[in-house]
Amino acid sequence: MMHGLWPAAAPILLASLGGLLTELGGILGVFIEGFMIFGSFFGWIIAGWTGSVFLGSTITALAAGMAGCLLARFVHKTGANPFIAGLALNLAAAGITESLSTVWFGTKGVLRNPELRIPGPVSVPVAEKIPLLGNLVSGQLPFVYVAWICMIVLALVIGKTHIGLRLKASGLSPEAASDQGIRPERYREYSWGAAAFLAALAGAALTFRVGAYSPGGVAGRGWIALAAVYLGFRNIWGTAAAAVLFALAERIGFITQGLNAVPATVMLGVPSALALVLFSFSQGMGYRFRRFKKTSGQAKPPG
Repeated sequence: MMHGLWPAAAPILLASLGGLLTELGGILGVFIEGFMIFGSFFGWIIAGWTGSVFLGSTITALAAGMAGCLLARFVHKTGANPFIAGLALNLAAAGITESLSTVWFGTKGVLRNPELRIPGPVSVPVAEKIPLLGNLVSGQLPFVYVAWICMIVLALVIGKTHIGLRLKASGLSPEAASDQGIRPERYREYSWGAAAFLAALAGAALTFRVGAYSPGGVAGRGWIALAAVYLGFRNIWGTAAAAVLFALAERIGFITQGLNAVPATVMLGVPSALALVLFSFSQGMGYRFRRFKKTSGQAKPPG
């Protein structure tokens, strides 16, 4: 179980780190699911075109990052509801990838290398030749390394740099940040771009984990990643722990399916159900803590 835990946790961790950035910036990016879908589809397609998993993942993530910045600017300039805009992107992502798959390859189903009919198919030998990143298809360790490196880098940026402080200031009080010469909308654009970049990497990690693009392969992990942000109390280390917890629930579900002890449809819903239960619990505990803190502050000193 532990051998497969870290590869399972890497996509959720990458996506949840992106969600955390948007939350700290003041507007939660509900578009994480959509960019994971784009990352899983286009990462596989571009990897097949180039014959390089590294290029496929990187080009897709960079394009998603630019799209995330543009989406944030659109929301800012038009005054659109960010939740509705993000939800619309999630719905559009599924439709766009399905339509392109039908037009390009004549199928809405699973895409494997023989079905792509493109030069330089991605394979284990090709992946092994990629410097430093190694085997992205079978072992998945490079995506694990990328996820944990991103976590450490973001922890340093958020906690130790002026960029992180300004990002948090933009989310906590945009008016006060503006008075200090900070442009909150710019930091929100950057946070949405970074979140889209990380979400696309997460989607690519899911695709290369199984060695094929599968429609619906994201399976709600974008929403689970957002739940991890709140379960981790908007803290990067707590968010990482929550991502690992959800990955563990996923692994337990797969193992239980293999034992035929519980219906498969029930076990597939375990991560989502766990997200709902833990999110409700964390919110309840947070409410009780705030209420206790408030009542303690109002208590009069003795004597």
